[in-house]
Amino acid sequence: MPSHLSNRIFHDETAAREWFEARIWPDGPFCPHCGSTTVTRLRGKAHRAGLFQCNDCREQFTVTVNTVCERSKIPLSKWCLAIYLLNSSKKGMSALQMHRMMGGSYKTAWFMMHRIREAMREGKQPGGLGGKNKVVEADETYVGGKSANRKNKVPPKAIVLALVERDGSVRSFRVPNVSAQSLRPVIVANVSRATYLMTDEAPSYVALGREFAGHGTVNHSAEEYVRAAFWHTNTVENYFSILKRGIVGIYHHVSETHLHRYGAEFDFRYNHRIALGYTDMERTEIAAAGIYGKRLTYRRASERSNV
Repeated sequence: MPSHLSNRIFHDETAAREWFEARIWPDGPFCPHCGSTTVTRLRGKAHRAGLFQCNDCREQFTVTVNTVCERSKIPLSKWCLAIYLLNSSKKGMSALQMHRMMGGSYKTAWFMMHRIREAMREGKQPGGLGGKNKVVEADETYVGGKSANRKNKVPPKAIVLALVERDGSVRSFRVPNVSAQSLRPVIVANVSRATYLMTDEAPSYVALGREFAGHGTVNHSAEEYVRAAFWHTNTVENYFSILKRGIVGIYHHVSETHLHRYGAEFDFRYNHRIALGYTDMERTEIAAAGIYGKRLTYRRASERSNV
């Protein structure tokens, strides 16, 4: 079986542009300025490849307009390759490694990676997890270096809350603390009330659990991790193990400023994993379709987010 890396979209600009057009415009091209579908492809030596003009608003555009690739000088074939590499690496790929493989500056690779993560960010519909006869596991983890490794002031670790539906999707969130006041709004907004909620013995979940169809717990402080094969939080712990291995082994350090984008990256790969029937290339195609409507400037990528 030939490698996906032999695909023409990774080596030929025309093939890469046509591939993006098929992902972003599956029903045909439309104007990103006014939404009109009455558009004309401009041909000839006077026009660059892939240029369209809207017959209504008269604006010209290409497939990259209103996407994370807009105004980028990076060839589309390299965008295809970067999206594929990030989506086919279970624990991610660092900007430094991407820079070594694709050339260019490290700063360009860093910004490129964050734009791809923005494309991988999925919309979180209210109550989208769980439902009748379904189980959603909730737990938190701490992201940050060890105090023993710090010479001076040790910043507090960032807290990530993850909600994982068994045999389904995950949603992760950065939260300020593990109090009920911080956890409850996130959980009730993302998990159906008809769900059986599974957590550890933390007091923050006691009152919250009464708002769902059922609430089961395991006592980790007493070294109880599985009871009768049903009561456990091993699914969310498995997600955290992938997240931690990626941060420690691949990225080494993730600032709290960008933690939400790294979370979106790991969420996306988990939600389109092989166990749910997705291949690396299918995952890449879905991520490529997500580049539309998410333009990210360097200034905004560098700003601190409260998401």
